[in-house]
Amino acid sequence: MNDRFLKACRRQPTDATPIWLMRQAGRYMAEYRAIRAKHSMLEVIRTPELACEITLQPIRAFALDAAILFADILPILIGMGLELDFVKGEGPQIFNPIRTPADVAALRTPAAAENVPFTLEAIRLVRRELADKMPLIGFSGAPFTLASYAIEGEGSKHHLQTKTFMASQPAAWHELMHKLSTVISDYLIAQVKAGAQAVQIFDSWAGVLAAGDYRESVLPYVHRITKEVRAEVDVPIIYFGTEMNAVLPSLAEIPIDVIGMDWRTPIDEGWAQIGERFGVQGNLDPVMLFAPWGEVQRRVDDILARVNRRPGHIFNLGHGILPGTPVDTVKRLVEYVHEKTGEKALHG
Repeated sequence: MNDRFLKACRRQPTDATPIWLMRQAGRYMAEYRAIRAKHSMLEVIRTPELACEITLQPIRAFALDAAILFADILPILIGMGLELDFVKGEGPQIFNPIRTPADVAALRTPAAAENVPFTLEAIRLVRRELADKMPLIGFSGAPFTLASYAIEGEGSKHHLQTKTFMASQPAAWHELMHKLSTVISDYLIAQVKAGAQAVQIFDSWAGVLAAGDYRESVLPYVHRITKEVRAEVDVPIIYFGTEMNAVLPSLAEIPIDVIGMDWRTPIDEGWAQIGERFGVQGNLDPVMLFAPWGEVQRRVDDILARVNRRPGHIFNLGHGILPGTPVDTVKRLVEYVHEKTGEKALHG
């Protein structure tokens, strides 16, 4: 098996820097758009054969070092009692958002096997199809990011409802985070037992918080999830957030293996903040994949020079691939990272 990714998660030397890309299966690929033209987002997620096929599309197209399951962070909220749909042109919408302590009290905490059996079956299908060619990454949203969607009802720029709820209803906030943490921990463990060989926790919106609010109202729940997962299964855990520079030192307290960084923090400076016992994933700006190849190459070279082949680096974007990204640039990026960091390049 190509184990570069797993070795890097454990900060072991690799023959080349591993690379995978957030949202590597998605709208920029014609094969994906062909499936989505016939099926809604929830239909695809709830049909294991379709989720498996989409997961494998970028693996067939590019020389990636890991597959990541095609799913979404939000469907686990449905079993908790929230009404979710993906509205064309608008994105995810929750039609009964949380606004009161009573709404939190009404939330259920179903086991993953009951809540999202289709996702667990998709994992089993992907593992069979990969036949140990490369590792499969499972994932979940983090409690703050899921809470934000649950309270706002959709994506948000200012997170007005979420921050207000956190500040004005502290008891209900902590009950909400406790329930989400219960569901997330079970979900991640179930994914590993179904066949995922690493898991990533997406906290895409946690960077909107002040450092003190993050430490008091979010970090304890991330710590709880990672501790519970670590106690049950032995796989690498990646934690990713955007605009997290202010809280990077706090992340060193949680039992994870790799911290994903966005493009706003130079990767060597971010690594210095969290310490040597972690691997680091990142951190090319996804918008740069629209630039001429020479500029992409220059920015990749800068990241690789900052890392200087230090064990534990996983090349990735600082967020997901954007719709419309040139497929040829993705292909060249994957090949270039391997060529630039491979044994032949290092030893001439």
